[in-house]
This record gives sequence, structure tokens and C-alpha cells, in this order.
Amino acid sequence: MYDYIKGSIEELNPAEMVIECGGIGYKVAISLNSYEKFHTLKEAKVYVYHHLREDEETLYGFWDKNERRIFTLLISVSGIGPNTARMMLSSLSADEVSTAITTSDVNKIKGVKGIGLKTAQKVIIELKDKISKGGGAEIDLSPTGANQFTKEATSALILLGFTKTAVEKAVSAIVAKEPDCSLEDIIKKALKVL
Repeated sequence: MYDYIKGSIEELNPAEMVIECGGIGYKVAISLNSYEKFHTLKEAKVYVYHHLREDEETLYGFWDKNERRIFTLLISVSGIGPNTARMMLSSLSADEVSTAITTSDVNKIKGVKGIGLKTAQKVIIELKDKISKGGGAEIDLSPTGANQFTKEATSALILLGFTKTAVEKAVSAIVAKEPDCSLEDIIKKALKVL
């Protein structure tokens, strides 16, 4: 829903910030790593993740898109909620989390407060391929195929509610058959098979 908020930092502490934009102060939960980068600034561009539950609505803020991408991947793992993911990104940088997952460094992930052996193993098993391929829960997808519209078509179809796996399979098949297909044609053809 929201990509980023750009404005003046009104309040800042290691766990959250208030950023004012257009006369509205947004309370945003942040990691310690993001805090370290924001604490010298008066104005900032904060990439956000809007977490919505039936009883709670929270904005999580990040220094850059990569940190947000790792956060969204972490919360896609069953048993890891937004606060646990934020704790991981406070203990380790986004790059350290990525490296620990791709190199299967269970001890590094287990070293984060609140993460046990089974959860650390689960994170590695579920995210290793996603991180090494550069994909993510964000619509930063890079499915196979030479067509320049592959990524846009995939993103559009996922936003329409189709699963990532089904969309990637359909789009890849279409692009393999017809590499010069237009964006509209890829989407139309994919809708017929999904």
C-alpha cells in the first residue's frame, strides 16, 4: 500500500521514529540498524511496510529497500512475526542476514535473541533459494525469461491475487514460446491459463 514516506524526523529512538509528511506524523517501528543511519538526519526517506492485523495496524520503517526485502522474506516464514524480524535486523544487518541464510550459518541466526535452533533451520530452508535468486515477498521478482516485460507482468498478476509460483510458471512458459510478446499480451495469455 505504501512504498515510502519522505519528510522531517520529529522523534527518533532506537525502536521507533515519528516522521512528519504533509502535516501528519507517522509513527514507524524501526530496527537498530536503521536507527544508526537515521540518527544524524533531520529529513529522511523511510521505506515502509504496512502490517495489518484485525486488532493492530503498524508501519515498519527501513533505511533502504534491501532491508525491507529481507524483512518481508523473514515474516513469510511461519513462526516469525514482524517484531522477531525487526529483532533480527537489529542484531544483524540485512546483508549479514542474507549471507547467514545463503551460507546456512545456523549459529549466526540462532544467536539472535528469541530465535531457537528449529526456527533458525526453518529460516534457512525456506529462504535460501529466494535470497540467492534475489526474489522476495516484495514485488521485486526476477523470473526467468528474456522478455523485458516479464517482471512487470509477473508483478501485475501477483497483485491481481494469483500465487507467485503459478504466475512465474505461466509467464515463463509464455515468454519461452513468444519472446517478443508485449506486456498486455503476456498478461492476457497468462490470465487464460491461470
